[in-house]
Amino acid sequence: MEKNSKIYVAGHRGLVGSALVRNLRARGYENLVLKTRPELNLVRQKEVEDFFAAERPDYVFLAAARVGGIHANNTYRADFIRDNLLIQTNVIDAAYRAEVKRLMFLGSSCIYPKGCPQPMKEEYLLTGPLEPTNEPYAVAKIAGINMCDSYNRQYGTNYVSVMPTNLYGPEDNFDLENSHVLPALIRKFHEAKINGAPSVEIWGSGQPRREFLYVDDMADACLFVMEQEGFQEMVNIGTGTDVTILELAQAIQEVVGFDGELTFDASKPDGVMKKLQDVSRLTSLGWTAPTDLKTGLALSYDWYLENEDRAKK
Repeated sequence: MEKNSKIYVAGHRGLVGSALVRNLRARGYENLVLKTRPELNLVRQKEVEDFFAAERPDYVFLAAARVGGIHANNTYRADFIRDNLLIQTNVIDAAYRAEVKRLMFLGSSCIYPKGCPQPMKEEYLLTGPLEPTNEPYAVAKIAGINMCDSYNRQYGTNYVSVMPTNLYGPEDNFDLENSHVLPALIRKFHEAKINGAPSVEIWGSGQPRREFLYVDDMADACLFVMEQEGFQEMVNIGTGTDVTILELAQAIQEVVGFDGELTFDASKPDGVMKKLQDVSRLTSLGWTAPTDLKTGLALSYDWYLENEDRAKK
């Protein structure tokens, strides 16, 4: 990408998109096209087609999506599959018609089968049934990956799909009902500390293992892959290491400075017991994650403290 290339970041206000914008600007890319949802509703085909016809961006990062944790995915199943299918179909097809030079589609580690061998390699896609709690979201993301590959094969486009692991950091969703586990725990521990609560309740058993990647590292990896001009293979983005939810909670407890006890609500779902991505394809290209979990948690907590009112919305 040239420094003056016109770059459209779809979903620039979210956790992923905002990190991409920060990274692009830090590298000197200023010709960014950024549209809020009221300005451009990506589920509406004509709006998307008109936007691409008028703007004709050179590069596209497709980070817009309806996202959430286990509770949100399992409760709003129709919303998740409908909106994500519409968003990615509209953007990918309009990008082709506007002759975009390169598009990056951001998927999710939930695309892999529930009983997937660990660590999860890219070739394990579609080798077994999905985790039921987030199946509609996963099906939509799998469709997006296949759509990018199919457009490359039929139309000669230059699209690439990346699969980030569990992300956290600035602009995360800290809602206690609909967020992912890490930001929810940051908020829980902080409020327990402020209110002098004796304990913090953690959903599930605490035994599932998860991989977490600081979102600015994810953005750095995305730009790294985007710059591999002829590279079109699906690629995992992660750290290659995991922790139990209990270990995560203890790390957050230390960062926040909460002195109380931990309790567990076993009535809440654990999801799959282990999710760790194989990142050998990415490391073979020359990229590894620079931020360790403790450092990333401290940065995330600092951002939460500075943006607490906005973070809760």
